[in-house]
Amino acid sequence: MDSNNFPDCMSCDDGVLVPLSDFGAQGAAVHYKAWVCTNPDCEFNLKIRNGEIHINEPIIRGARVR
Repeated sequence: MDSNNFPDCMSCDDGVLVPLSDFGAQGAAVHYKAWVCTNPDCEFNLKIRNGEIHINEPIIRGARVR
């Protein structure tokens, strides 16, 4: 997917949805497992877990690197 073709966010007018990947239980790559809005004030997210779609789950912020 070309980064110029990411979909507009469905929740705000200021961001686009970008894909995130992860690894499955057996270590295989799972591409496009989650989509998040690039607007930090929006926090819209869409995740696929065990074949189910989860929308707007809470976002856990990681520690800041200094």
